[in-house]
Amino acid sequence: MKGVALIGPADLAGRLDWPAVVAAIEAGHRLPPPALGDTFLHRGAEVLLSRSAWVDGLGAGVKSVTVFPDNRARDLPSVQGAMILFDDATGTVRAVIDSALITRWKTAADSVLGARILARPDARVLTILGAGAVADSLIEAYRAILPGIARILVWNRSPGRAEALAAAHRGAHPVEATRDLPAAVAAADIVATATMAHQPVLHGEWVRPGTHVDLIGAFTATMREADDALLTRGRIFVDCRETTLDHIGELKDPLARGVIRREDVQGDLYDLVAGRAGRRGAEEITIFKNGGGAHLDLMTAGAILKAPG
Repeated sequence: MKGVALIGPADLAGRLDWPAVVAAIEAGHRLPPPALGDTFLHRGAEVLLSRSAWVDGLGAGVKSVTVFPDNRARDLPSVQGAMILFDDATGTVRAVIDSALITRWKTAADSVLGARILARPDARVLTILGAGAVADSLIEAYRAILPGIARILVWNRSPGRAEALAAAHRGAHPVEATRDLPAAVAAADIVATATMAHQPVLHGEWVRPGTHVDLIGAFTATMREADDALLTRGRIFVDCRETTLDHIGELKDPLARGVIRREDVQGDLYDLVAGRAGRRGAEEITIFKNGGGAHLDLMTAGAILKAPG
């Protein structure tokens, strides 16, 4: 297609930073709410997932990915795809962007925007559960947006992975691996979970008053990272009500069992950015559920297209 930008990781190297993406997502939440639509096609364990969004004033986008679990044996990524970005005024295709590139920048920027609004201004210690690609991007994003973070603890079920991630950032960020999860959570001002857990790994009894909790990993109806005790101790916020409450086990499960009520969710990013919701005191535990959504992909794509150079 003539004039359409084709953008992959190599095309963006050194041209984008976390403040720019966070600013794009914040600005996007001052626009009208999105129209959203998701479709899933299945062939056994293989999935074709398409997530679309249209935001008046920003444009429309569709991110489609295939999930082929057996690709690991073929030395191929299990998730592959691309996002198509359409012009808001004419419907013209503006760009095709690698889906992994979108997801990397979107996921961490979504969380750190929530943390910038909800975490205590004097937060100094960040504990991350998980040591994969999301955890790697969180280290960079949190330090870029909350420069007061002076210590980062990384825990993983496989200690070697946590140690490898800490070593990869040594010299650039104050990261250290830990094997004592309860102690690492108790020491934290911010706890970020980026695991693939289906049963809670973060327990409310470990979390001290004033902590901000950033829940990222759970993305299906059967996944949980935080236990019921944490959800009942803290005030709950989400990035988007439409993509979290009825779709992700982190909230769908406790809602179905009556542990929490829908009205316990204090607000989403639209409310937080507008100042209609937020932290009420230094001793309060705030919980932010990062559920993602195609509108966030769209906002991130806009930042990528505006990257200098």
